[in-house]
Amino acid sequence: MKKLKLDLHDIFNKHREIERALTDILKEAKETKVKIVEIIPGKGSGQLKKRVLKFLERNRGLYDRVDKDSKNWGRLFVRFK
Repeated sequence: MKKLKLDLHDIFNKHREIERALTDILKEAKETKVKIVEIIPGKGSGQLKKRVLKFLERNRGLYDRVDKDSKNWGRLFVRFK
């Protein structure tokens, strides 16, 4: 199964770029009918992951569900129908 991947390590402190990158990858997933987007906010302090989860909550209509990786808490999976 094809999936898209977004690693936020390089832009972790650039709020606008983070939101733009998240918006772009969710849009690309919808357009290409990809079922899974892997988002890597990293482990760090957890602040970036919280920011990503807040963004996803505000944009709930764009995807089906979000799963946290039970083996790597620095990774999220956004799933589409």
